[in-house]
Amino acid sequence: MAEDDGARRETLGFIGLGRMGSPMSGRLVAAGHRVVGFDAAGLEGRLPESALPAASVEGVAGRAGTVFLSLPHGEVSRAVCAEIAAAAGRRAHTVVELSTIGMAAARTCAELLAAEGLVYVDAPVSGGVAGARAGTLAMMVGAEAARFVALHPVLRVLANNCFRVGDRPGHGQAMKLLNNFISAAALASTSEAVVFGQRIGLDPALMIDVINVSSGRTTASTDKFPRSVIPRTYDFGFAGALMAKDATLYAQEAAQADVPHELGTLVARIWQEFDADCPGADFTYLHKYLEGRAGGLGA
Repeated sequence: MAEDDGARRETLGFIGLGRMGSPMSGRLVAAGHRVVGFDAAGLEGRLPESALPAASVEGVAGRAGTVFLSLPHGEVSRAVCAEIAAAAGRRAHTVVELSTIGMAAARTCAELLAAEGLVYVDAPVSGGVAGARAGTLAMMVGAEAARFVALHPVLRVLANNCFRVGDRPGHGQAMKLLNNFISAAALASTSEAVVFGQRIGLDPALMIDVINVSSGRTTASTDKFPRSVIPRTYDFGFAGALMAKDATLYAQEAAQADVPHELGTLVARIWQEFDADCPGADFTYLHKYLEGRAGGLGA
């Protein structure tokens, strides 16, 4: 993989080494980049081999020019951006937001950093843990064209489907949220439909086979059901809480944009209720949850 020499020489920072951040930062290391990492939950089992540890956000900002963020929600990203902006001896000049935090939070982060002369690049990703490990993520970037071109050699290490969707912070978030709304609706509708079929005596695996060669086919039926629902492992690797967060953010942003959002509001409510009743569950467990609400249909 050919990389830009300037990008290769610059130390990269990575803050947030969780289920997504750890494999993404590991890909940067494997591609030959010098990476310094930090996670508030600790580095044991999270920091990739050959990456350099930092004791704080300030420690990353003092050693890396471009800093990647992979964090759980907007409040954490805002706090981290404020720390980077205020860091003494700061070397950081660019912050790349890989998290899904919503348009308003992205714009606030950009303003915080711009006030101190730093650039914020809105670049959320989709594709889950497997995509993070394989580098097959989709990345939706809101940034000026020149900035996108300059960062692209590094971004493509993380995401082989890397799109510039707009010029400003918030554009990447909008694209990610509308994508996740569609995904959330597809999994909810497929789960409801399969539970209906189970009630009247249809076989779940056979239903998915038929759907996958018919007009109801979605990534829920082609990927999530075969991998995690039909075998009843419910271990796809994406938390129901995160889907509830993303669906809620979409509904809020759609309402703010004054576009039709009745379905968005309903889908957000379904995921909020699921998360409240099944905290910590994988998002594919929604099927099992709906089985339970139907009176128990599982094998």
